[in-house]
Amino acid sequence: MNPPVVKPGLLIIVSGPAGSGKTTVCDRMLQEVPAVKRVVTSTTRPPRAGEKNGIDYYFFDPDTFAAKVAAGDFYEHAHVHTNRYGTLKSEIQNKIGAGTDLLLNVDVQGAKTFREAGINDPLLQGNVVSIFIMPPDIKELEKRLRHRSTDDSAEIQRRLKVAIDEMQQAALFDHTILTTTREQDFAAMYNIYTTEKNRR
Repeated sequence: MNPPVVKPGLLIIVSGPAGSGKTTVCDRMLQEVPAVKRVVTSTTRPPRAGEKNGIDYYFFDPDTFAAKVAAGDFYEHAHVHTNRYGTLKSEIQNKIGAGTDLLLNVDVQGAKTFREAGINDPLLQGNVVSIFIMPPDIKELEKRLRHRSTDDSAEIQRRLKVAIDEMQQAALFDHTILTTTREQDFAAMYNIYTTEKNRR
């Protein structure tokens, strides 16, 4: 008797400007939808207090990270300030292949890489769903960034400039959620997830 065929899982890619609420809605999905697991990404930065390798990040020294880049082990990677970050192919392929649904919060450039992988990578073909979290307008986004009190005015202005560029790329995503309240944002994302699951 042949074992049942395992259908590949979904890879849900979520992007949006800083302050759009994408991290909040992603965290809610991971808390309330047990079938969806977070993609563990990689970094060269040292672990912070309480962080565990393989759970919060895969922590690599710069030489090991560079070797993995050279070997083509990452779908995407980038320099952020003084550290490097990336998404290992093995982290996604092994889990998607086993039927696990994955959620990845990534910047717009990283999302582009995964949309292309969804066309070119046999395992991901037809299994990548991209979602853009769209703030109501740039004034509301500025208000949210100032309310966080984590950045000075110069950094807020830089983030707003980046946000305008990012918002112009929303049409490239499969779905756009116009952010309102936390409850409505979560409901919208959950609806997208269940709709996409039922299509397969």
